[in-house]
Parts: sequence; C-alpha cells; structure tokens
Amino acid sequence: MKNRWFVVLGALIIQVSLGAVYIWSVFQTPLLTHFPTWKETQVTLPAQIILACFALAVILAGRIQDKIGPRPVAIAGGLMLGSGLILARFTAGFAPGPALVWLIITYSVIGGLGIGAAYVCPIATCVKWFPDKRGLITGLAVAGFGAGAFFFAPLAKALITGGPYQLFGKSLFSLPQVGLFNTFMVLGIIFLITITLGALLLKNPEPGYCPAGWKPPAQTAAASKLKVDFSPADMFRTWQFWLLWGIYLTGCAAGLMIIMKASPIWQSFALSNLTSGLDSATFNRIASAGALAVSILAIFNSLGRIVWGKVSDAAGRKNTLIAMFLLCGLTMLAFNTLKPYSLFLIGISLVGLCFGGFLAVFPAVTADYFGTRHYGANYGWMFSAYGVGGLLGPYLAAALMKTQAIVKIREIRDAQEETVRSLLVGDYRRAFVVAGILCLVSTAVLLLLKKPEVSKEK
Repeated sequence: MKNRWFVVLGALIIQVSLGAVYIWSVFQTPLLTHFPTWKETQVTLPAQIILACFALAVILAGRIQDKIGPRPVAIAGGLMLGSGLILARFTAGFAPGPALVWLIITYSVIGGLGIGAAYVCPIATCVKWFPDKRGLITGLAVAGFGAGAFFFAPLAKALITGGPYQLFGKSLFSLPQVGLFNTFMVLGIIFLITITLGALLLKNPEPGYCPAGWKPPAQTAAASKLKVDFSPADMFRTWQFWLLWGIYLTGCAAGLMIIMKASPIWQSFALSNLTSGLDSATFNRIASAGALAVSILAIFNSLGRIVWGKVSDAAGRKNTLIAMFLLCGLTMLAFNTLKPYSLFLIGISLVGLCFGGFLAVFPAVTADYFGTRHYGANYGWMFSAYGVGGLLGPYLAAALMKTQAIVKIREIRDAQEETVRSLLVGDYRRAFVVAGILCLVSTAVLLLLKKPEVSKEK
C-alpha cells in the first residue's frame, strides 16, 4: 500500500459505524413505553450483554485476524452487526418476556459479536503501520467509535418519532417516522454497507516494515534484556497485565455507566423537582436535550481518543493514565450535583473525554509492554476488561438507582387530553459515588506500574 493513511481512512469508516453501540440510551425510554412491564434492570440488560459480547469477540477475532489478516474478519463483523440489527426489527411481534430474549439474541449477541470482530481489525492494522506514532494513531483508529453516537443518536431519535435530524439543536433535514423497531433495521442496513466498504481498505504491512525516515529507538542495555514480543500465555504470567486489566475495567465501568445511561440520567435530573405531571411536548423537549447530550458526549469521547493518545506519546502512558483516572474519579464523585443542563453537559463531556482516552491509551500500552507480534490476541484479552466493565457499569447504574418519583405524562392533541403514561424518575447518586471511588483507587494503584522485566527469549 503506497499510502498508509488509507488504512486510517478505512479504520475511521468502520469505527464510526461500530460506535452506534453507544446510542442505546436513545432507545431506552421508547422501549419502556412499548413494554411498560419491563423494569430498569431489564431494559438495561441488552446494553450490558452487547458490550460483553463485543469484548468476547475481540479476543476471538484478534487471534483470527493475526492469522488470516484484517479484511475478511472485518467484513464478517459488518455482516453480523447488520444482520443482528435487521433481525432486531421483529422484536415488536413478541410478548414482553420473549421480546427481551429476542432483542438480546439479535441486537446484543449477534450484533455484539459483529462489533467485536470488526473493531479489533483497524486497531491491530494501524498499530503495525504506525510504529512512529503509536499513541496518536491508536487514538485516531478508535476516534470514530466515539464519534459514531454523535451522528447516529439524532438519526435514531428522528427515525423513531419522525421529524428533523438535528445536530446541536439545528434542524438539517426532515426524516419520516419509521418507528422504534424499524429504526433497528434501517441502522442495520447502513452499518452492513459502510463496514464492508471500510474493510476493503485494511491490509497489513510487510513484516519488518518501517516508515520512511524513521528508525526504531535504540535500546539500552537494560531494555535489551526485556522480552520483545509476549504470547498471550507469557503476558498472563506478568503482574503488569493483571494490574492494567483491573484498572481498565474500572475506567470502562465508570465511562459506560454514563454513556449507556446518559439520556435517562438527564431525564431524571430534569424531572427530579417536578411535583406534578407534564405534557408530552415538554417531555419531548427534555428527551431531545437528552439526545443532544448523547451527541455531545460522543464528540468528547472521540476527541479524548485523539488528545490523550497524543499526550501519551509525549508524557508517557503511565502519567497519562494517572491524569485520566484522577479526572474521571473526581467528576464521578461530583456528578449528582451537576443537575443544571450546562453543568450536566460539562460532566458528561469530562467523563467522555477520559473514557475516550482509556480506549486510546490501553491499546498503545499493550503494544509497548507486550509487543506487536501477537498484538491482536493480546489486546483482545486486555479488552475483555471493557466487556466486564460494560456489564458492571450499566448494572451499577440500574441496581443502585433509587426510585425518586413517578411522573405522569399527558398526551394532548387538539386541546384534549388523550392518554396518560407514567415515567419513573431515578436517583443514581450511589452509582456515581461507587464509580468515582473505583477510579481514584485505580489512580493510586497506577503508581506501581512499570514495564515487565522478563528475560528475552533466545
């Protein structure tokens, strides 16, 4: 490949599509309206399982793409994600119990495995093409994943309810109302096409590739005694892997708690002081503000991947991780005080910025500490922390939530009240505190981190 930046273009196309996994909070309230017997923990379950399947697939796909190359694996991932979302369209035909099972099988399991298969390929490929800019390029490679929600959250909302596609509150064009479940199908078709196109640009460099004008840094005598490329089994025998895995889990749990619950958290903040019901138009404005918050969060999630990746190249991975976990922990501890909309946006932006940084710096530190020969498999195992964090974070938000109020929403048409529906308003402060403490503990533990001191293989 004459220009290695074409690989980055393919990576961004794929990752923007995959990043739509972060728009689940836009679907949560419509799903609770359609299935009023579902509880908070039930409507959260598909979001938890898709993240777990995502992480599991990264492990499997990482090993496969190490052997057969990134392109066929990424295409397979796109086909799976698209098919899972298209099949999720038929959830409407089931009773509440079977509907949840069907949604989990299609959206969460099939879709999540597809996301994981496609996700690891751009990262592993870009790391090999850019040994000279590892932190920056891993940030760019996953930046699209964070940005996906910026484009697709307002698209999903507009397709569900009908009306304008809005970015930053500005209407760009109108979309027809296709409804909640047809929106899954429309997104599935889009992702199937875009991921396949992006995968066609992925190709590994020749073994031993070095960019023009760049030379690998000279090793010191001490560094020459370190193991260059760890197999997964070798990596598991180092305490550094388990320390990194544990702190990655806590960062992902905190970030995904906010990302997957951003819209309902804002609704709970906006409705917390309400003493009576409200009309549907007012609630729709609150819901639109929630969708906008998801988009803004996505921008900072994406920006954090580039900024922190670049910072880690200059300041070092360890120092960058310490700064991110400290900032994220303090923000989580203060989150319940950020109820005015402007402060809420600042809070989710800071969490998104740090979370994006985790997704950029951990791929780079995995390559730094354990080499690139087995990178797909090694980062797959490291990324399993994301899957556990994806289960833990949204679960904590749902399980530790206390019901604060039940608000009646009146549907008024032609000056006549037609229907009344109930909306549960939650209090998430306990979950925020737990996540904040975990991040601060990770900050302290990171002070112990150093490269593995393992004798080089003969």
